[in-house]
Amino acid sequence: MKVRENSYIKKTFTIKNKLGLHARAAAQFVQVANKFAADVFVEKEGQEVNGKSIMGIMMLAAGCGSQIIVKAKGEDAKGVIAALQTLIDGNFGEE
Repeated sequence: MKVRENSYIKKTFTIKNKLGLHARAAAQFVQVANKFAADVFVEKEGQEVNGKSIMGIMMLAAGCGSQIIVKAKGEDAKGVIAALQTLIDGNFGEE
């Protein structure tokens, strides 16, 4: 299925790992996002940042229990959302 150029796929996630989106987790998030051509944005409490920017992700200060909205637009938008879901659901490889 081809995604229309102006449409975003959105998914809300709850950050469950104990340390939240700290430096290592943010780096993993950005690394996964950068494997895809789709534009990726992350929003928390009205603040939106580029999902392919480690500084942007860290600026969100998304701690454990925070809800973030991930938006992706582009041909592989569904793929990047699925890959980020796997990363987040796996608690970024942390306990």
